[in-house]
Amino acid sequence: MPDLASLPTLNEIWQTTTDWCPTPTQQSQLQSLYIAVITANKTLNLTRITEPEEFWEKHLWDSLRGIGDLIQNTAPLQVIDIGTGAGFPGLPLAIARTDWQLTLVDSTAKKIGFVESIASEIGLINVRSLVSRIEELGQDRQHRHQSDLALIRAVASANVCAEYALPLVKLGGTAILYRGNWTEAETESLELAVAKLGGEIAKIDRFTTPISNSIRHCIWLHKAADTHPYYPRAVGIPNLKPL
Repeated sequence: MPDLASLPTLNEIWQTTTDWCPTPTQQSQLQSLYIAVITANKTLNLTRITEPEEFWEKHLWDSLRGIGDLIQNTAPLQVIDIGTGAGFPGLPLAIARTDWQLTLVDSTAKKIGFVESIASEIGLINVRSLVSRIEELGQDRQHRHQSDLALIRAVASANVCAEYALPLVKLGGTAILYRGNWTEAETESLELAVAKLGGEIAKIDRFTTPISNSIRHCIWLHKAADTHPYYPRAVGIPNLKPL
C-alpha cells in the first residue's frame, strides 16, 4: 500500500482514459495539491476523501475526465469553476492546461483562501479566485456571458446547476454538469430548464471510473442563445424553486 501522502502515478490510466498524461512537474503539482488538501482538511473540512487512490480517482481523475476531449483542445479557453470548494475541478485543470485562464468561485471565504494559497504555492499563474454567490455573479456584467466553458460539480440539482452556469457562458460556449447517476426523467426535466436559459443538451457522457468501477455522467450543455436577463434569479431562489 502507498503511504498516505503518496499519490499513485497511474500514467497508463491517464493516457488511455483522457489521452493526457502528467509530466513530472505536473505530477509533482498534483502531489502538492493532495498534501495541501489533506493537511487543510483538519480545520476546513474540505473533503471526506483522503486516501490516495480514492483521492486520485474521485478528485483528480474525475475532474479531468469530466471535460472529455476538451483537455486536448489547443485553443486557450476562459473557464469558470462554480462552487469550487477545495478547488475541483478547477485546480487539476489549471495544472493540466496552463494556457487556459480559470476563475474559481465559491461562497465560502475560507475555501477560497485555501484555493488562493495552494495556487500560489504550486505556481499556478492562470488561476484567479472569487468569493461570491453565483446568482450575483451571473448578473455581473464582468462575468455574465464571458466564459467559454463553465464547470459545476456536486453543487445542486441539475436544473439549478444549469441556471447557475449558462448565464456565465458566452454564445456558442459550453457548460458541463458533473453528476453521478442519471435518469431519462432527469434528461426530460433538464431539457425544459435549459431551453429557458438559452441552452440545449449537447450530449450525455456516461463513463466508468477506473478503480472503483463507479458510474459517472457529465451533461454537456451548449449555449445556443443569450440567456434572458431574468436569469439567474435572486440568491436562494433557484434552489428553492428549480426550473
